[in-house]
Amino acid sequence: MANTEKKKRSGLFGYLKDVRVEMKKVVWPTKKEMVSYTCMVVFACAFFAVGFWALDSIFAAGLGALLSIS
Repeated sequence: MANTEKKKRSGLFGYLKDVRVEMKKVVWPTKKEMVSYTCMVVFACAFFAVGFWALDSIFAAGLGALLSIS
């Protein structure tokens, strides 16, 4: 059984070799995909920022009216 098992690597060099092997398996996005993903993230952040701002303004106005704060 010991002959069929892969020898476990240890230490910094073993770690770096494993990282190199795993990085070769990564499928990197194309430039067009990356631009598309970036636009979606920026749009989602802007959408939620405006939504949270609107909710905060509504709650602040409601709380101000409830407590008679100007």
